[in-house]
Amino acid sequence: MEMMTDDGARETLKPLVFRLHENTPAIVREVLLERGWTEFDQKEQDDADWNLYWRNSPFPMTDHHSIKPWQRLNHYPEAVRITRKDYLARHLKRMKGAYGSALYEFSPVAFIMPNDYIKFITEYSKERQSVGRRSSYWICKPVHLSRGRGILIFQDIKDLVYHHAVIVQKYISNPLLISGYKLDLRLYVCVTSFCPLTIYIYEEGLVRFATEKFDLSSLDNIYAHLTNTSINKYGASYRTYKEGVGCGCKWTFSKFRSYLRIFGVDDVLLWQKINNIVILTLLAVIPLPEASNCFELFGFDILVDDEFKPWLLEVNYNPALCLDCSIDDAVKRKLLHDIIELLNYKQIDTHRQNEMPGSKAVRRQMPWRRTSQSAPEKAPGLLSCRKVSTLISASPTQPTLQFASGSIHKVSTLTKKTPRAHPRETLTSQLREKMNMPKASSQAKTEARNKLTAVNSPFISAQLSRWSPSPEVCNYKLSKRPYFLSDKDQMPVCQVGGFVLIFPFNEAALQASKDNIDVKSIIKEINKLMCKQNSTRERKA
Repeated sequence: MEMMTDDGARETLKPLVFRLHENTPAIVREVLLERGWTEFDQKEQDDADWNLYWRNSPFPMTDHHSIKPWQRLNHYPEAVRITRKDYLARHLKRMKGAYGSALYEFSPVAFIMPNDYIKFITEYSKERQSVGRRSSYWICKPVHLSRGRGILIFQDIKDLVYHHAVIVQKYISNPLLISGYKLDLRLYVCVTSFCPLTIYIYEEGLVRFATEKFDLSSLDNIYAHLTNTSINKYGASYRTYKEGVGCGCKWTFSKFRSYLRIFGVDDVLLWQKINNIVILTLLAVIPLPEASNCFELFGFDILVDDEFKPWLLEVNYNPALCLDCSIDDAVKRKLLHDIIELLNYKQIDTHRQNEMPGSKAVRRQMPWRRTSQSAPEKAPGLLSCRKVSTLISASPTQPTLQFASGSIHKVSTLTKKTPRAHPRETLTSQLREKMNMPKASSQAKTEARNKLTAVNSPFISAQLSRWSPSPEVCNYKLSKRPYFLSDKDQMPVCQVGGFVLIFPFNEAALQASKDNIDVKSIIKEINKLMCKQNSTRERKA
């Protein structure tokens, strides 16, 4: 890439440089190359000549201490506090004790074994002796494993066997079912700062299905009870067409939410509850060690029951970025593009006064490539675990659904959202120019800043998509400032690509999250927000 200098000469600009640790998913490299970045070469470039370092494991604290202004790391120190199952259970239990169980009732009761074995036996015996109370089901998970490995579901304690640290929780035995198949939601959450706390939630995500029909009489059937793709892709029914679900085991959030709306379900209310779960969960690990120039991508796993109550199952460190199907590619590729854009708007201000050191060689830039858009998906009928909904006669454009109560809801057909193609040459190219620009006078800097402000950027308008709760409902305070003017005292940009800001949601929450984070004040603001959401819902009812 070339640019004109003040004397009219042409100067070759250095591309942005990414550095990958071993075992980094291939799609990360692909997306960065698509955006015109080049890969760090230790033999040809200076040690500090990179902009983004991505790895699957935590960074040593020495990397955090030696970070340069033009660099970013994809992990915060000690972010694993909520991604190990036993750590998460302890933090949520502490928050329940401090701020009330009603606020933190979104996580099933958990017992950390073997330390809580006596407590579990007491709870188990109490439930077994309760007259007229149906027997509970329990799920046992190894604290350090992922992808569904080592999970056991049981009803009788004699079936509980473990050889290492595990957590035992009540198994949610009334999940929402679609055509008899269990599902959960993989939600992508990006924290760009823990002080002040800044949380973005990705508007698109993955709905993951079990590949055999839910059945409490066969607790050992992992294909009926677990939704992990790493398990279900080996099931006999994975590639076959499943009525109401289709082939494979995934939907997008867009399809799922269109589907809910067809049957009169308030998907905005559901997503408000999910947003609250995300904020309250991340508050449980505040404060983290102080670190700059970091971000963290979490994968929140949410299960929705047949009452449309969301439950937090776990939080994933390094959510899987492998591509098992076309839906993975469509969601995860755009997710990574939008992460880079989310970082860029903060990097512009950083690079204004800092110039990256020279590299020993300029590597070849890869051409930009556009991803294809997937075809609209058809939504099937809705079934819940205990409340079976009966689809009565209806036209294709005006579907009707009769619930157990007998009420009928009519919802008009929704227009499909057309996703924006990626990549788009905007902020990355501007950032590259900034990094390579020679130090200029204050007048030149002002002119450059004005020129950037005039760019027709989607971030300045900060319009929430139709899948995101409206500002009136969620009480978001939208920022009208240019996207590159980062300041602790101002509200962050409310939307960047598919990432929507969910915290801070007002000025009081912003002030409480700065410096020494005041969790008590933030909880007070969340309670106010939830009361407002409830009153809005009651007025609509």
